[in-house]
Amino acid sequence: MADTALAARVAAVPQWYHTLELAPGVVTPGWFDLRRSVADLPFPDDLTGRRCLDVGTFDGFWAFEMEKRGAREVVAVDLLDPTAWDWPHGSEAAVVEAVGQRKAGGSGFEIAREALGSSVERHETSVYDLDPGALGTFDFVYVGSLLLHLQNPVRALERVRAVCTGEVLVVDAIDATLSALLRRRPVAALDGLGRPWWWKPNAAGLRRMVESAGFEVIGEPVRTRLRLGASQPTPRVTPGLLRTRAGREQLALHRLGDPHAAVRARPR
Repeated sequence: MADTALAARVAAVPQWYHTLELAPGVVTPGWFDLRRSVADLPFPDDLTGRRCLDVGTFDGFWAFEMEKRGAREVVAVDLLDPTAWDWPHGSEAAVVEAVGQRKAGGSGFEIAREALGSSVERHETSVYDLDPGALGTFDFVYVGSLLLHLQNPVRALERVRAVCTGEVLVVDAIDATLSALLRRRPVAALDGLGRPWWWKPNAAGLRRMVESAGFEVIGEPVRTRLRLGASQPTPRVTPGLLRTRAGREQLALHRLGDPHAAVRARPR
């Protein structure tokens, strides 16, 4: 694919979630730039010979990263139809359509897969429907920034356990304030109004979700902040912004990144 044609295809995607370098000088304007965050996570350096699964792949950053690290086979799953997501009761149709447009029917993944010459195989499957009879089992599973958007994150992790025979790495959004105030007590804040944003636990809560789904946690959760990409708007600093918790969190998000925790585990 010629770089000029590739750049035009990249520009035509309404919104990229992942920052990906698809060719010299052709970089997708992602919502997140995980290239600067991957080193902060307990992500395996070497996946040689392992069969891997990326759950909730979006534009495919982690699936392609597994491939780069020697995975024997990489499978990615995602749910492209926004009406099939976990929407709270009463969500407006216009919001469903607007949020769904960000996914653009998965076109970003297809463009990236072609440009990178990747062999990653994508299936349109809900995490709730993961089935070893359909997809087989995996030596390594990555679940990233997905549980926040699920009404029942523990049930989703139970389905991940059904297809995992090795290790899972769960990396998800956490509430930074709750994590600082309650280091050992597992708790979570609930959104659940008008958009598919549900549970945001503290780091201990994320660990407990993984344990409740039948995994044995390896080590302590690693707290980190995922770096933002070029598509994230820069907030305008005003006295009003600084007076509210939401405003302060928005400013910290832009300057420091999105608070996440990473939990390594294996099936019990």
